[in-house]
Amino acid sequence: MDAVRLIVASRRALAGSEDGPRIMAEAWQAYALAQAMGSRLAVSGPPELRGEALGLTELAGRGCGVLHTPPIDVADLRAAQLTDLGDARQALLDLGTLLAELGMALIAVASAADDEGTYWQCMEAIDAADESRDRVTELLRRLAARDGEIRERYRTAG
Repeated sequence: MDAVRLIVASRRALAGSEDGPRIMAEAWQAYALAQAMGSRLAVSGPPELRGEALGLTELAGRGCGVLHTPPIDVADLRAAQLTDLGDARQALLDLGTLLAELGMALIAVASAADDEGTYWQCMEAIDAADESRDRVTELLRRLAARDGEIRERYRTAG
């Protein structure tokens, strides 16, 4: 399945999550998807994106690491369903939106947390979402610069 469809599914699942444990499970899913997308870009994406893509993979991995791994069947793991990035620009834009929504949802969970462990888990996950969004923004900037260079080469060659 392509990245955009998986991100849409993640956004819907996050929006439909009504309690803290479910939101945290969806956060884990979102980080796993971001990690898979970063890995895919690092391996097969344009060379200009590979360093930032590796950074996204590491940060998203940190997001997964601070949250408890939810009991999930591999068939339900969205990251495992990623077969294609499709339009990388659109996928990154949508991933940035998912990470922003995720951060807001985790703020709500942290604010309502009854125990300190959940609070700090959410705070670390919020940091990972914010830093991952920064990487996505940088990936989009580099992608735009690369596309601009390609257009300029074609314009001057013609």
